[in-house]
Amino acid sequence: MKIKGPKRIICLTEEPTEILYLLGEQHRIVGISRYTVRPEEAKKNHPIVSAFVDGSVKKISELKPDLVIGFSDIQGDLAAKLIKANLQVLIFNQRSIEEILEVILTIGRIVSAEDKAQKLVDGYKKRLNLLREKSEKIQNKPRVYFEEWDDPTFSGIRWVSELIEIAGGEDIFANKSHGKLAMEREIQWSDVIEKNPDVILASWCGKPVDIDSIKRREGWNEITAIKNNRIHEIDSSIILQPGPACLTDGLKVIESLIREQ
Repeated sequence: MKIKGPKRIICLTEEPTEILYLLGEQHRIVGISRYTVRPEEAKKNHPIVSAFVDGSVKKISELKPDLVIGFSDIQGDLAAKLIKANLQVLIFNQRSIEEILEVILTIGRIVSAEDKAQKLVDGYKKRLNLLREKSEKIQNKPRVYFEEWDDPTFSGIRWVSELIEIAGGEDIFANKSHGKLAMEREIQWSDVIEKNPDVILASWCGKPVDIDSIKRREGWNEITAIKNNRIHEIDSSIILQPGPACLTDGLKVIESLIREQ
């Protein structure tokens, strides 16, 4: 049977790799990102051709891809270099749950797996809606602060904020989460003290969270979350990747940490 759509795909981030595996189309992948951890077998099956910000144009070109998939403005320079190398490049910029689901459907259409993609998305929507209905019944929802980076300090991006709300929490910086650029989500430590969250969740992309240093921040010893020792790190691979991981394992962890007493 003739394969429809691109036959040799490079994935510059983890989420298109995971999506293609979930669609049963992993045979199309010819190169992946160094930071790919889902699924586990991906690194054994495909060569690494990029980090996150940059990658080897030479190595990518030698693999003769007919499509390169990337993510966000942060990969803009790499995308430009690949385009100049006459490669077909597709950059997504999903920031919300709805946009994440649309990316899954789009990739499904590209590789002629529309039905599988729709089934996958329908399953995610069903679970999200069930949890949302459950959370709507919660009275006195815990106020949650999510920290994406420490210096400068950034609060959570939109899909993380939405997941917190779905899991039964109240994101104290929900108004900032719509900022697509990290600098639009910069906050001051005094802002967190003022909002006094019940739970602090943190995931610093590229490095482990130093919980002790967070506790030592000036004035933070008065924050309810610190007093009650409700401060937790979440693995960045399941929450800062705008793909299936955050909708499944990431959401499950957020829910368990928000609802623990």
